[in-house]
Amino acid sequence: MNIAKNMEIIFIAALALVSASTLANAAVPSHRAAHAAAVTLTVSPPATTMAVVTITAKRLSAAQKAALGN
Repeated sequence: MNIAKNMEIIFIAALALVSASTLANAAVPSHRAAHAAAVTLTVSPPATTMAVVTITAKRLSAAQKAALGN
C-alpha cells in the first residue's frame, strides 16, 4: 500500500479519533460535578505491623551446584 496516496484518509481518520477521544474526555456537567465533590473518602492505615522474614542458609559449593545440574 502506498502511504503517500492515502495520506488524506490517514489524516482524516486520525482527526476523527482525536475528536472522538476529546468528546469522550470532556468536562463533567456542573450538576454532576457538585454531587461528586460532596462525597469524601477517608483511608486509614492498617493497624497491623509488617512481618519480617529472615532466611539463613549456607551457600552451595561448586560441586553441589554441579550435582544439581545448574
